[in-house]
Amino acid sequence: MSSPLVENSETKVTIRLGDDEVALAKEERLRDLFREMGSVLVAFSGGVDSTYVAYVANSELGQKALCITGESPSLATSQRDETVRLARQFGFRREVIQTRELDDINYTANGPTRCYFCKDELYKKLEEVARVREIEFIVDGSTCDDLVDFRPGRAATSKHGVRSPLIEAGMTKTDVRLLSRRVGLPTWDKPASPCLSSRIAYGIPVTIERLSAVDRGEEILRELGFREFRVRHHDSLVRLEIAPAEMVRALRVEVVNDLARRFRGLGFKYVTLDLQGYRSGAMNEVLGQQGSA
Repeated sequence: MSSPLVENSETKVTIRLGDDEVALAKEERLRDLFREMGSVLVAFSGGVDSTYVAYVANSELGQKALCITGESPSLATSQRDETVRLARQFGFRREVIQTRELDDINYTANGPTRCYFCKDELYKKLEEVARVREIEFIVDGSTCDDLVDFRPGRAATSKHGVRSPLIEAGMTKTDVRLLSRRVGLPTWDKPASPCLSSRIAYGIPVTIERLSAVDRGEEILRELGFREFRVRHHDSLVRLEIAPAEMVRALRVEVVNDLARRFRGLGFKYVTLDLQGYRSGAMNEVLGQQGSA
């Protein structure tokens, strides 16, 4: 027997009978890991994975678990607000640091390894906090799924000795969603939410102005009631990816006209709708094309 865990297009997965028992066994291993660590600094972004890590760390270690959010123009306004709500709701000990990845030309050049330089900046700042507070380990929310995807930021994780307890416990994204739902985390069915820079096409420099346009554009889609989407910035052209299940509404004449008007107001000359719809990692498709050419 099996049943769907989540209904949106990105996160819909099938849970087989017995999967919850397997996931619970992994969670026990995760709890053991935190008890062994003694004190942790959680890189907390408010996404599905880091929220679950923060929840379990907090439940096992209490005040010896410190959640830190790195804030910069590449963090979406909605994401920043959600970290505040989650910390208040679940009693996380949370602090904020400012990261300055936009000062690094290697980051703003926006090549395929951009994420490495962002994570490198974040972990350097977290290392200093951990040293001053005498916290034993820095932990992130990477899952086993990240080991088979294109994740240049993982190199920074290794460089700075950041531990990935979900990977150590053998957890997949499906496990995290299932267990998050069991404990009542509102993020259990949240779509993936990488930084705003991931919406800017490779080779187009990352600037505060472009990040702001993406952030405001995604707020427009959110205001219109869309749930799964990306605003892809291609300089003067914006490419809107909307989940296939929501595409019918996006194609209504009045919605199309509204989108065109509002996105031109953000400075785009051309406003387009991607007919393939939303899919995670769409900006990496060009890398695959280059590799096979």
